[in-house]
Amino acid sequence: MSLPSRLAGALLVLGLAACTTIKTNTNYDPNAVQKVDSYRTYSWLPMKEGANPRVYNPIIQARVQQAVDHELQSRGYQKVEEGQSSDFKVGWHGAIDQKVDVDYINSYYGYGWDPWYDPFYGPVAYGGAGISHPVVREYQQGTLILDVVDSGTNKLVWRGTAQAELSENVDAQKSQKLINQATNKLLEKFPPQPKKE
Repeated sequence: MSLPSRLAGALLVLGLAACTTIKTNTNYDPNAVQKVDSYRTYSWLPMKEGANPRVYNPIIQARVQQAVDHELQSRGYQKVEEGQSSDFKVGWHGAIDQKVDVDYINSYYGYGWDPWYDPFYGPVAYGGAGISHPVVREYQQGTLILDVVDSGTNKLVWRGTAQAELSENVDAQKSQKLINQATNKLLEKFPPQPKKE
């Protein structure tokens, strides 16, 4: 694969959009909360092999690791090298999905929807009062998943997911910044706190 195509994948997948909204979600094993809280050292799981090269390539791997290492180490966790024992292992997954968004513009109040006011949606046919006009927009959604696996049991104990609309025009610096923001939002919720009863 050529360097330009690898760069395009890195910017596309983990640029996580020029859009400012990054949606995050976390889940964890409630029985492992106390153990996770005692973690101090971590290592990386190997990159998934044989998967989509737009997502899984050394450039993206380096971007994700840089962001995660910064966040974990700023929280007091120590990274150990491959082959050394650690309390937990970190893995990541990524995806690009084609999405379709349908909005309905209602002309109930008698005014049309003119692309001159909002070219984002393009021209919409004018209709009578109360008629809704569908506006269809296609876009790509990027997903970044971080997994925390207990080294002793080899079981998944925490997962964080970040999703955002991807931008076609994002440079390398902005891409890394958005990856950092997504990682920061995810790891704010690590380690998980036990729910109060």
